[in-house]
Amino acid sequence: MGAELLKVSGLVKHYPVGGGSFRKPRGVVQAVDGVDLTVMEGETFGLVGESGCGKTTLGRCILRLEEPTAGEVIFKGQDVLRLKRKALQDLRRHIQIVFQDPYSSMNPRKTIKSIIAEAFSIHHLFTSEERKRRLEELMTVVGLLPDHLSRYPHEFSGGQRQRICLARALALNPDLIIADEPVSALDVSIKSQIINLLIQLQRRFNLTYMFISHDLSVVRHICDRVAVMYLGRIVELARASSLFARPRHPYTEALMSAVPVPNPEKRRHRIILHGDPPSPLHPPSGCTFHPRCRHAMPKCGEEKPLFQQIEGGTWVACHLYGNPSRE
Repeated sequence: MGAELLKVSGLVKHYPVGGGSFRKPRGVVQAVDGVDLTVMEGETFGLVGESGCGKTTLGRCILRLEEPTAGEVIFKGQDVLRLKRKALQDLRRHIQIVFQDPYSSMNPRKTIKSIIAEAFSIHHLFTSEERKRRLEELMTVVGLLPDHLSRYPHEFSGGQRQRICLARALALNPDLIIADEPVSALDVSIKSQIINLLIQLQRRFNLTYMFISHDLSVVRHICDRVAVMYLGRIVELARASSLFARPRHPYTEALMSAVPVPNPEKRRHRIILHGDPPSPLHPPSGCTFHPRCRHAMPKCGEEKPLFQQIEGGTWVACHLYGNPSRE
């Protein structure tokens, strides 16, 4: 891995609930609640957690598709949250996103050529002949034919549409691609093809990925480091090998226990979490996981745990650490 590419500090995104033009909101949904992380050049940084934990919102805030409530996002030394419109547009040449649903993220009334080439028009890049060559090159790189450029999104399968979305993301030679559940809507066989394609593209173009997913088997295969989110906060961050071999946070332990083992003779102890995830509108005090945690102590409901490094590259937000019986 190379130098630090992206640094997120204290990122917060709250959504007001209720109210109107003349009424105060009844409360706020704390979708992202003080996230700190760094992404290094050339790595695949995984972001996992239950549905509704804030993974997608975090990715969108980094790109400023959603305006954060507070915090700092530094990309290649630039403060993303302070950029004005033109500077932000220029920045988006270097950060691209691949959405979960490849069909709804494309205009069904435009050809594939128009969809991909739109980026060239926005950023005033290339002559018409250069655009043609670039489009054909992109289609070949993602495993499609140049002849497909004249077709419309509905003429392709889900896997082919996601390849087109990858071609669109690659069009401007970005440094960072935020992949938001890019394979969750695909069949298993197609999923493996897209994952292998992502790995090939990363090696060929020296890409950095932020890979958002709830599929832990995919994350284990593709990611270098993994952050685990729960109710808007990161509760554990570690190298993928370390996280899967020895999860530290009780929530991470429960997630890992749910991963299927491809061996019918080997059984894994399943940790069942009791109750539903709390509402981000009214999160619990202290550690937000404590109502569902089998190791909860009185302190957990009173004090918010620090996000601290416990060894090597492993960071955990849990009151259990520093406790010799757990080490």
